[in-house]
Amino acid sequence: MTPSQKLNVKKARPNNSLREISPARKAAFHILLEMERGHSHSDDLLRSHAVDALSTPDRHLATALVLGVVRWQIRLDRELQGLLKRPDAKLDAQILIALRLGALQILHMDRIPARAAIDESVELAKQAGHRFASGMVNAVLRKLARVPRAEFPQGSGQELALAEAHPAWMVERWAALFGMDRTRAICRNGQTQPALALRIADSDAELSEAGVVVEHGKLLMAARVVVSGDVTAIDGVRRGRIRIQDEGSQLVAELAAVQLERGAQKILDACAAPGGKTLILAERNPQARIVALESSAARFRQLEDRVRPLRDRIACRLADARALGDDESTDLVLADVPCSGTGTLGRNPEIRHRLRLEDLSRHAERQRAILAAALHVCRPGGRVVYSTCSLEPEENEQVVAAVLDQLRGSRQISLGASIDLLEGQSVLLPGIASGLHASLTAQGALRLLPGSFATDGFFIALIEKEA
Repeated sequence: MTPSQKLNVKKARPNNSLREISPARKAAFHILLEMERGHSHSDDLLRSHAVDALSTPDRHLATALVLGVVRWQIRLDRELQGLLKRPDAKLDAQILIALRLGALQILHMDRIPARAAIDESVELAKQAGHRFASGMVNAVLRKLARVPRAEFPQGSGQELALAEAHPAWMVERWAALFGMDRTRAICRNGQTQPALALRIADSDAELSEAGVVVEHGKLLMAARVVVSGDVTAIDGVRRGRIRIQDEGSQLVAELAAVQLERGAQKILDACAAPGGKTLILAERNPQARIVALESSAARFRQLEDRVRPLRDRIACRLADARALGDDESTDLVLADVPCSGTGTLGRNPEIRHRLRLEDLSRHAERQRAILAAALHVCRPGGRVVYSTCSLEPEENEQVVAAVLDQLRGSRQISLGASIDLLEGQSVLLPGIASGLHASLTAQGALRLLPGSFATDGFFIALIEKEA
């Protein structure tokens, strides 16, 4: 069963006895249908006014349903396919979504009674105009609820891909790069909603007063992880005193900020939106002037709003980092480039369905251009921190190697000394430096695999322009 499959079913006449569907399931159904038809992405749809208008419990359930279906879709489709009378039948998108929603709740959401999941999936099919096909939805989901849970082996890359609902091409290449044990851990992380990490400017008092329980993160002294409570309504979050930001993302900015020599004045954040790293650069280097670039108009507006409290030291520019002018000259460049995002599948499960192997070369072409431009405007003796949230060598080691081969006069240097500096400045939690040293590549880049430090996956490399 694939997203493009379509079953010719006779549409029902309007049914005047339709039952009420829970707002959360109705919202999830419409979001998944929009995604299936390629009209939008989950990030945008889950932030829509319609979702915001839901009660807090319904908003949380709708989000869990949407991300759960996206996360487990590959495996759900396989299990549903085996229960169809015609396994090769082409299902209408509305029927397919109703089946996936029901199957997710039956197989992966133990707190929801199977009867409720089945009845509402049947009702979703009816209200979408498929009264006759709703009988098939009912029969398939009831059968799914009765049969023993399927056991999926995980010995090979293809078996692991199906068991953990990842594309086989991704899992097989990760197995070749990192080995099966690490690949299993990457896939398990991709099936888990990550904890909400925060960046704390001052103290935890505001969180405590709002009833939000937090604990220290796994890497950084300034990071917290939400244990319970809702942070979205806190004034400090709205005003930027408390920022929602993955700890790996925070570490990228910390490793960049520590590169600036005493007396240096100018930092360029080449791909700055949404601005969390920009703010860390400014906080750690209060003497520096920062130029923050963003090429997307929509993301540029987010960037401006985010850094507004420090607008006297941060100049935002709507510009493409690949086209930096010859008049630029900077002491430090952070090039946290757009990438495939394969290190963020736990947070962004939809990527696994959109990304194709051939997309990596397209990303790499842009990444090479940004890194080359960053080195071009970096002054002699200055440094560039290149980073991605990708696991793929085409976007990481190969980009750095290709640009250094093309542009003589620059060299990659190990991040080991930078990790030690962060430890000495008490930026890192005690005992963390040794684990980060163990995650350095042979060339001295830092590779964080998803979940290894309770972060997304990141690649971070340090390049120095020779004086």
